[in-house]
Amino acid sequence: MGLTPLYRFLLALALAVGTAQAQQGHPDSGRAIVANRQLGLCLLCHPAPIPEERFQGNLAPDLAGVGDRYTPAQLRQRIADSSAINPGTIMPSYRKTSGLTRVAPAHRDKPLFTEQQVEDVVAYLMTLREEKK
Repeated sequence: MGLTPLYRFLLALALAVGTAQAQQGHPDSGRAIVANRQLGLCLLCHPAPIPEERFQGNLAPDLAGVGDRYTPAQLRQRIADSSAINPGTIMPSYRKTSGLTRVAPAHRDKPLFTEQQVEDVVAYLMTLREEKK
């Protein structure tokens, strides 16, 4: 017996809602990723308003206020594949898996971040707003 059109519609709607919820970013998880020196390595290059983490980098823009400077889509692009914006960037492409050089065999064809991790970092970065004076 086949599925009725209404049942198919409701099933598709449920799947779409479930996917959207799975990809909603969690700022606390994103902050943990940014601060993690083994996973994101963000603080190797970027300073960020994470005072408990010492020895933050100064090679890349300060993350303080980044939520006012970029949209979520712009941040997502920069995290997923910053080389699409600036081909000479030293920032890793956290989702890109092709066209890369000097990738260790264990990491070949594997993104550095999951889609959920990208969404979590974007959610955290969007909380970083300029201080109102």
